Amino acid sequence: MNCVEKDGNLYVNGISDFHLGQTLECGQCFHFEKIGENEYYLSAKGRFLHILQQNDFSLVFYNTDMETFDNVWKDYFDLERDYGLIKSKINKLDSKLRPVMETMWGIRILNQDFFETMISFIISQNKQIPHIKKIVADLSYKYGIMAEGGEEVIDEKVNKGVFYSFPDAWALLQAGEDGIRECKTGFRAPYIIDACRKYHNGELDEKKLRLGSYEQVMESLKQVRGIGDKVANCIALFGLGKRNAFPVDVWIKRIMEYIYIGHEADKKEISDMAERLFGEYGGYAQQYLFYYGKEMKLGKPQRT
Repeated sequence: MNCVEKDGNLYVNGISDFHLGQTLECGQCFHFEKIGENEYYLSAKGRFLHILQQNDFSLVFYNTDMETFDNVWKDYFDLERDYGLIKSKINKLDSKLRPVMETMWGIRILNQDFFETMISFIISQNKQIPHIKKIVADLSYKYGIMAEGGEEVIDEKVNKGVFYSFPDAWALLQAGEDGIRECKTGFRAPYIIDACRKYHNGELDEKKLRLGSYEQVMESLKQVRGIGDKVANCIALFGLGKRNAFPVDVWIKRIMEYIYIGHEADKKEISDMAERLFGEYGGYAQQYLFYYGKEMKLGKPQRT
């Protein structure tokens, strides 16, 4: 990885196995806006970022210095992990995934904020990605604060919420169910409030969750109203670093049935098969499969 600071921007090249669009658009995060070909605005970790991946796959981090890149974005985009090695190990476990990984070669699992990830995936239930993004942006604009660097780039053509940090638990508790419902959260509003209470009062302690086992994390997360297996797995994978988590939604159900099973299967059968096939690499396999199945529209549509 080579980095050069020039004119207030940071230019990074030499990163393999990373495609910005695939990584942001694969359903693991929602606080971003696409503004051009492989060019995005996003907010994370209290900061706003304007980022572009060029045709040679080098990256431009606008208005970013080396210190910020080292302290924030390098970890957020998981740029120091060897994804070539991960793919090689997955391929040894199951060669059927080779064409999937070759097609979706540039996905990396982001290291996201736990609280924002939890609330975002509570919102995600029975919602399409554009709707989730709109709710996340509206909550951020209404109850969050301006992300560092966001005020310098305000663009009237996109939802202003992308320039704001996601609100903390106390801000959402102060907004209350009615305030949260104003952002079109619907039946999810009381679930969000319950998650905020449990996070604010320490029942969901991020440090303990990160140190705990996958099974302990799942048990703790499912104590929140509205969080079942699928949402808990998403939070564990994307917000707590549990890379063996394997969320099963309608797209994963279809693609697993299409590639592996050959008949309609229940979610437990699919989860058990994923654990046998992929083990500690389940989360990586899930992301390759999810985006591949969704983009290629493979498999027979099933009810969730």
